[in-house]
Amino acid sequence: MKSLTLVLLVASSAAAQPAPRDVDITAPDGVHLKGTYFTAQAVPGGSAKAGVPAVILLHMCNTTRVSWEPVAQQLAAAGINALTVDNRGFGDSGGPRFDAAAPDVQRELNQKWPADFDAALAWLEAQPGVSRDRIGVGGGSCGVNNAVQLARRHPEVRSLVLLAGPPDADPANADGLNYLMSHAWLPIFTAAAADDQYDPHFLEMMRWLAEITGNPRNKFVGFKYGRHGTEIFGPHPELPRQIVAWFEDTLITSPANPGVSFMPKKTPISEFWAAANQRGGAVRAAQLFRQARQRDPHAFLFPEFPLNLLAYSKLQSADRADKDHAVELFRVNTEAYPTSANAQDSLADGYIAQGRNDLALAAEQKCLELLAADAITEQFRAQLRKAAEGKIAKLKAKLH
Repeated sequence: MKSLTLVLLVASSAAAQPAPRDVDITAPDGVHLKGTYFTAQAVPGGSAKAGVPAVILLHMCNTTRVSWEPVAQQLAAAGINALTVDNRGFGDSGGPRFDAAAPDVQRELNQKWPADFDAALAWLEAQPGVSRDRIGVGGGSCGVNNAVQLARRHPEVRSLVLLAGPPDADPANADGLNYLMSHAWLPIFTAAAADDQYDPHFLEMMRWLAEITGNPRNKFVGFKYGRHGTEIFGPHPELPRQIVAWFEDTLITSPANPGVSFMPKKTPISEFWAAANQRGGAVRAAQLFRQARQRDPHAFLFPEFPLNLLAYSKLQSADRADKDHAVELFRVNTEAYPTSANAQDSLADGYIAQGRNDLALAAEQKCLELLAADAITEQFRAQLRKAAEGKIAKLKAKLH
């Protein structure tokens, strides 16, 4: 009898769960995008008047929308609408195939994605019962930048889930990172695995992203294994459950509110980044870094490229003091990443701006020494070599 009751309960639950349905979304230029819509199940005690939150999930650049299904299905069961969508050039969406395209075609596809995701979000928000002021976005790998940029364009986004990817696609552009820093109220969930096959530093990067804004609601989950982004769902089914619980908390239980202030959570990472961003704070940031390394020779406080970009922004200032602070940050970066040729090249630029040509020459020569063993792309290696050799020639001419 108990067995029959259990079967009836399971059947009743399955019947109550609306089936996912494939949907067509038209991009602004007429290209057809394919998505799957997971309609929220009615949750006991829920208020239809208040509307239902919704989440859009953006996939990695080596997968399709199917990769997010474990999360989307559980979101719907938890009372949250979910939309997965194939990027233009992927899966069932239109456009030239991304993986087989030439680099210039891939760039064109990238440039089309923002408008595509805007159209997908507009479609989601137009569905019956969707609460437009409680929107969440999830992204994996290249989808991290896509998710952050979508939030940057849409203030109704109130929660982010970011898996194994940088907030900015271009290391020379920090729009995404700057948005997160200036909207610290926005709660962020991040995750990565130590065995990531694309970048072993993603584990540190995602922990850093969760800590730099100081929001105490932010959460980082790290795994010893699981590979890249949404691939982690396979060996770790607990991750989709954690993501769903996160969206339940930030969109239903206690929706994030940009008007509510909070006490920033202090960690070595958040303290360093706050000091580095502060006008005149480079010396303090350097002190924090060196103290952390004295306590732990492997202490991690920042990824290389974001600090490099921050230092260049200070270097471009007309204020001599800002240039000096930029050099201090460049120097800290070379200490944190002693095998990086790019860090030495950047330090040389700082010394050139100060007129310290002898130190600049030494830094550029060090850059060339490190190039062969540096784990960078061949294209970047060639660019660095050409730049360093050109600067060395000019510096030698000035010094002699």
